[in-house]
Amino acid sequence: MIEIVAWICGIMLCLGAIACVIRVIKGPSILDRVLGLDVLLLIISAGLCIDMAVNQHTDYLLFVVAACTIGFVGSVTVSRYVSDKRNA
Repeated sequence: MIEIVAWICGIMLCLGAIACVIRVIKGPSILDRVLGLDVLLLIISAGLCIDMAVNQHTDYLLFVVAACTIGFVGSVTVSRYVSDKRNA
């Protein structure tokens, strides 16, 4: 049963990843591209979490935590840089 749920989640994550890649390619601004890459990083982390749940291991947990932290810090840094640039 969990394999069926994992396949459904994987398909949904793949569709989301395709949409993120399209946003990164077509994004007219740097904020669209950064947001697309940040969501893509979280989709990869979610895929690793699904793999950990299905196979009942925690081998990728450190990467998931690091990826979420780096994604958050990167998004905040870019948004502050863009907002400072617009105010100047």
